[in-house]
Amino acid sequence: MTLEELEYQVRSDLDKISHPKMPWVLPHTGQDGNQALDVLVVGGGQSGLATAFGLRRAFIPNVMVIDSAPYGKEGPWLTYARMHTIRNPKDYTGPDLDVPSMTCQSWYEAKFGKQEWEELCMLPKELWAEYLLWVRKVADIPVQNDTTLLDLEPAEHGLIKATIKYHDSVRAVYTRKVVLATGQESMGRWGYPRGVEELPTKHRARATDPIDFGALKGKDVVVIGAGASAFDNAACALEAGAASVRLLCRRLEPQVVQPYRWLTFRGFIRHFSDLSDSWRWRFMDYILGLREGFTQQTYDRCMIHRSFEVVSNASIRNAQMIGDKVVLDIGADEIAADFVISAVGVQMDFSLRPELRRFADNIARWQDKYVPSADEENDRLKLFPYLDAGYAFVERGAGRSPWIRNIHLFSIASTVSFGPSGSSINAMTTAIPKLVSALGKDLFCGDIERYWDSLKAYDVPQAILKPRSDYIQD
Repeated sequence: MTLEELEYQVRSDLDKISHPKMPWVLPHTGQDGNQALDVLVVGGGQSGLATAFGLRRAFIPNVMVIDSAPYGKEGPWLTYARMHTIRNPKDYTGPDLDVPSMTCQSWYEAKFGKQEWEELCMLPKELWAEYLLWVRKVADIPVQNDTTLLDLEPAEHGLIKATIKYHDSVRAVYTRKVVLATGQESMGRWGYPRGVEELPTKHRARATDPIDFGALKGKDVVVIGAGASAFDNAACALEAGAASVRLLCRRLEPQVVQPYRWLTFRGFIRHFSDLSDSWRWRFMDYILGLREGFTQQTYDRCMIHRSFEVVSNASIRNAQMIGDKVVLDIGADEIAADFVISAVGVQMDFSLRPELRRFADNIARWQDKYVPSADEENDRLKLFPYLDAGYAFVERGAGRSPWIRNIHLFSIASTVSFGPSGSSINAMTTAIPKLVSALGKDLFCGDIERYWDSLKAYDVPQAILKPRSDYIQD
C-alpha cells in the first residue's frame, strides 16, 4: 500500500465510524459580533493535534489550534529533544486514537515497507515529527502557526476572551473552552539549581535552550541531572568534541528503572484519576521520585567516550565564577567547568506564564486540597495544579475567578491529577476520549435550555399519514 492509498483508507475509515453525523453544538456570539469558538486548543504538538482530532470525531468542529512555533517545529522533536530516537517502543499507539490506518506503524509501512518496520528497533525522532505532520494532514486539523497566546480573561455570556499574537498582529478571539496543550513548560519553566541562574549566560544553559554544542569543543562541561535529557545533552557535548563532560547525579547511582513502562496498561491510565487523593499522591510521589529512566542506547552513547564521567551523590550547594571558570560547590568537593547545562526539570510557577498571570494566584495546587502524611511529604508534588475530573482548573478561593473552570490543562503538569496523560504518547488513546467527553459534557449541559426548546419545536415528520383508500381499493 502506498502512502496515497493509505490516506484514502484513513478518510474512508473515519467516514465509516462517524456516527451520528448530525451537527449538535449550538452557536454562541462573542463581543465582537462573530461566532465564538467552541474550543481554543493552545499547542499544535502531539497532544494538541490529538485533542483536536478527538473533538472532530465527537462532532465538535468549531475549534482553533494555535502554536507559537513555525510549521514543522511544534513540540520538542526538532528543537531541544537531543536523543536519536523517541523512547517509546515502536508499537505504542497515540494520536491515532485507535484508528488502525492512522497508527505510526501503518504510516511507516506505507512509506518504507513492512520488512523495514519489522527490522526497526526504535523510531528516529525526525520520523516521529514527520508522522505527526501526516496526522495533521489526514485528520484535516488546521493549525495556525507562529501564533502566541498572550492573555485569558472572562467575557460576557460565559465566554473567554483570548488575546493572541500572530507575527506583529494582536487580536481577540472569543471561545467557550480553552485547552492548554502546551507541553513541559505549561505551568512554569525549566529551572536551575541554586546559584546557577546567576552565572553569566555564556557559561550556562538549560537543557531546553538552544545550545551551540560546536562552541563546546575542547571545553570542560558539567551537566546537572541524571535523567534521560541530562544524558542526551551530555552525549551532544561529547560528540561535539568537549574535552570532558561530567554528569552530576544527586543519588548514589543513576536511575535505571523506567516507571512509565510499568504503568503502561489501560487500567492505570484510564482509572488513575478515579482514585482518592491519597492514592494518587502516593503513586506519583513514588513515580516522579524515580524520574524518567534513560534507555540503554542513551547510556551507551555517553559511555563510549573516555572523557565522560558520572559524579554520584552530588547536590549543588552554590555556583560562582572564579576567573573565567564556573565553580560548583557539591558539598564534599568543588568542580570547575567552562560551561554548565541544567537538566533538573520544570519548576511549577504559574505566574511565569503570561497567559495565566491574570488568575495564577487563584489556581488550586495540590497543597491547597490535600495534606499527605509526614512520610509522604513532597515539596515538588504540592505545587502541581489540582484539576477537576475534566482536566479543568479549580479555584483556590471559591468565587474569585469561577470562569477558569472552562480552562482545561492537558500537559505534563496534569500528571499528579491524571497520571501520564497529557505528556505521554501511550496514554493518548485513553486520555483524549476522557478530555473530549468532559468538554462535550460542558458544551451540552451549558446549553440545556436551548436543547429543550429545540426538542419542543422539533416537528419533522418521519411518516406521511395517508387515508386507507390510498392503500386499499374497493
